[in-house]
Amino acid sequence: VQLQASGGGLVQAGGSLRLSCASSGRTFRTYVMGWFRQAPGKEREFVGAISRSGGSEVYADSVKGRFTCSRDNAKNTVYLQMNSLKPDDTALYYCAADWRLRTLTSTPSEYDYWGQGTLVTVSS
Repeated sequence: VQLQASGGGLVQAGGSLRLSCASSGRTFRTYVMGWFRQAPGKEREFVGAISRSGGSEVYADSVKGRFTCSRDNAKNTVYLQMNSLKPDDTALYYCAADWRLRTLTSTPSEYDYWGQGTLVTVSS
């Protein structure tokens, strides 16, 4: 499966962005989808994940209440709505997918497929 993330950009603190991640696979509905981010000089960190049906989500504490994952299986796309953005949210954001996962994991190595990343910059 190929993943294409988009929607990044420059936004002021307090603003919002919506990231999209489109999949080329015809079995998109069978994949657990995750969002991760990596700031310069830092390790890749978990942001959120959403179940195959979209009925379950988990989030990192740092974004809980501000970010929301959703998906449209008919469009083979997963979204990350980011509100109340902070300068600390500045990072390259990646979407990831895996069809074998039985839980919504925050471990990057458990996802087999990755998008190319989209840059989010939050100015103060």
